[in-house]
Amino acid sequence: MSSLIRHVTVDAADPFVLAGFWAQVLDGSLGDDDFPGDPEAVVTTAAATLLFVRVGDRKAVKNRVHLDLQPQDRTRDEEVERLLLLGATLQGDHRRPDGTGWVTLHDPEGNEFCVERSAAELANG
Repeated sequence: MSSLIRHVTVDAADPFVLAGFWAQVLDGSLGDDDFPGDPEAVVTTAAATLLFVRVGDRKAVKNRVHLDLQPQDRTRDEEVERLLLLGATLQGDHRRPDGTGWVTLHDPEGNEFCVERSAAELANG
């Protein structure tokens, strides 16, 4: 059998705080044994497990890997607004007048991620 992805690991200055942000974004949960100041924090979601690990280096360049989010119960634009209220910042708006496109955001530590159209929006053209 081939290997399976156990979790996606994200370097962080403050793993607990960044994991808290992503737990809200993904409607996930922090590990029961994760506390402020811990060197690692885990977020479990329906689709994946994210591991946040403390590193001393600050993010300096564009991510080589990033997450693309697809809203499940709201539109892309509604999800972007929700994420901005949670602490994300706008990096690039690639929405087009015909409704296609995506939005690139930064999480609180500057990691890029994108928000695509929901499945319902894709089905409606």
